[in-house]
Amino acid sequence: MNHPPSGEYFGRCGGCGEDVVGDGAGVVALDRVFHVGCFVCSTCRAQLRGQHFYAVERRAYCESCYVATLEKCSTCSQPILDRILRAMGKAYHPGCFTCVVCHRGLDGIPFTVDATSQIHCIEDFHRKFAPRCSVCGGAIMPEPGQEETVRIVALDRSFHIGCYKCEECGLLLSSEGECQGCYPLDGHILCKACSPGASRSSQPPSPPTAESPQEHLLCSPFPSTALPNIYLYNFVTKCCLLFLQS
Repeated sequence: MNHPPSGEYFGRCGGCGEDVVGDGAGVVALDRVFHVGCFVCSTCRAQLRGQHFYAVERRAYCESCYVATLEKCSTCSQPILDRILRAMGKAYHPGCFTCVVCHRGLDGIPFTVDATSQIHCIEDFHRKFAPRCSVCGGAIMPEPGQEETVRIVALDRSFHIGCYKCEECGLLLSSEGECQGCYPLDGHILCKACSPGASRSSQPPSPPTAESPQEHLLCSPFPSTALPNIYLYNFVTKCCLLFLQS
């Protein structure tokens, strides 16, 4: 086959397969030669000579068509042009993957989610959902670096271990030993020494009188010690570990 002079022939067009002949008739891109009119966006067919374009699997795309093919961030809904952070089957900009409470970035940091799949840092998840101590009102949550803690439940109320005390004398109560047990009275947490019913339960009951109609109730044998239920409060941490480069 006879070709035009080498000074004017640039090769076969990567688009139409015909010869590219003549100065200014072609462009070089993707390691191939194209006629100017053949070097177009693979989606919208707009000419790309002199324009920014993106190459994907040896196909050229204009900027708008390329951006339209990208995954969108699950938080801001904008295309992810650079690094993709994947968590729970969704894609995020690393800067958009944050705690819904404190808005701290969780890129590479352990996190967890609530029942509605909202993302929380571990600390805020505990502060928001952990049981509350009925004495101090604080969240019963693990210490920093720990994944579990102990919650004491007595009289349908929750307590920190250090807050489970006699309301009168401040004695730290526990289920170990009769003297440190809880002897509640009218919903109050009391030790054996401070509970009138417990301290007098060994005495024979006195008959009620008109002057002291409640005396019989106080002297009657007191029920057994109110043993607390001890729960191990913990959680499952979900940690994002995967980063992909688009």
